[in-house]
Amino acid sequence: MKKFWLLFYNLLIVPVLYLGVQIAGLYNNKVKRGIKGRRRIFEELIVNSAAIQKANKLIWFHSSSLGEFEQAKPIIEELKKNKGINILVTFFSPSGYDNSRKYPFADLVSYLPFDTKANAAKFIQIVRPNLSVLMRYDLWPNHIWTMKRFNIPIFLVDATMKGNSRRKLPFIKNFHKYLFRDVTKILTVSKSDTDGFKDFGCTDNQVKAVGDTRFDRVYQRSLTARARNLLKIDLFKGKKILVAGSTWEADEEVILPAFSKLAENDDDVILIIAPHEPTVIHLEKIENEYSGDLDTIRFSFMNNYKGEQVIIIDSIGILLTLYTYADAAYVGGSFKQGIHNVLEAAVYGIPVLFGPKIDNSQEAKELLKLGGGILIRNKKEAYRNLRMLFINEMLRKEKGTISYDYVQKNLGATEKILKEINQAL
Repeated sequence: MKKFWLLFYNLLIVPVLYLGVQIAGLYNNKVKRGIKGRRRIFEELIVNSAAIQKANKLIWFHSSSLGEFEQAKPIIEELKKNKGINILVTFFSPSGYDNSRKYPFADLVSYLPFDTKANAAKFIQIVRPNLSVLMRYDLWPNHIWTMKRFNIPIFLVDATMKGNSRRKLPFIKNFHKYLFRDVTKILTVSKSDTDGFKDFGCTDNQVKAVGDTRFDRVYQRSLTARARNLLKIDLFKGKKILVAGSTWEADEEVILPAFSKLAENDDDVILIIAPHEPTVIHLEKIENEYSGDLDTIRFSFMNNYKGEQVIIIDSIGILLTLYTYADAAYVGGSFKQGIHNVLEAAVYGIPVLFGPKIDNSQEAKELLKLGGGILIRNKKEAYRNLRMLFINEMLRKEKGTISYDYVQKNLGATEKILKEINQAL
């Protein structure tokens, strides 16, 4: 049956995917960058790999994009403490590749070549990894089958398998059954995910629940963020701060009117809002339409701060640090297509508010269940919950403790993954 799937994938799926990517590249700049970036991939790999220490073992980490790569970083950075390890990092998407080319713990950074049988064989023969680590879900069949043929251990890490996954549809399920069979270790986020993979015929020896490295990563980053001192702490003495992170317009239409009403009754509340896309038009809309009668100031002008109650972040990459100032947080995306990372706020031991669209986040669901998270459906609920949190300090600290404990109890996945990797090397 595996021969059938190999033929089916290479004779039908690969040509269709290739054609689709080429057509998409005519209209989508991101896809176009990915196509262009792969044109000299093998030549660049040959040149760049010549500079690394050949006596070292090479571990290949592959991530679809930047978000998945963040989950790989705790593992990579621990492995690099061993001087006898080289790290190759590959990406499917241009965003991951462009933002990680200078990652200091990687010896080689590359695009993953398009998944043809010939490309996979050439790639593996050039880099010759001792072990591969695939993050979350980005499995490319020809690369897996080629590594299996070369007896290279394949690890799928931070793996999840939802009960309603499309991979469980009858025809697709049979394909994945034979694909998963060639993966050496599947290290899952939870016991339910482990059971999900066993539904594909994965064995007890093959699949194991070890946790999620996102907890380790966000905790590591929080330790660094606490020391950054982006804002002078004495500016906010006696104030209660709400940080709204990664917000879209749909979030702002709810949270900003609620905060405006809160500020009418409390002069000591401050909102720090970090839009997901801080374009000039978006920033001006917050200033002119959403903030009502409240005074606003942009982060880049904080040297002129005169007590404005709304601080608008007009730069990117500082959200995790901003949460250090928060007494409560609102995490955006939850009134749009799906919530952003709630762990970035929860790690600081504060209550985390969010909208109704949280199906994409097991962490948000768990925080809600435990009581550290608060779900709001409209402006009225947002105001009521913010008012309650900022009036009742005991309640706020109680919910914050739940958030902190949730993160702390889920640390340690990196150590367990490293143990499995070291046993396989």
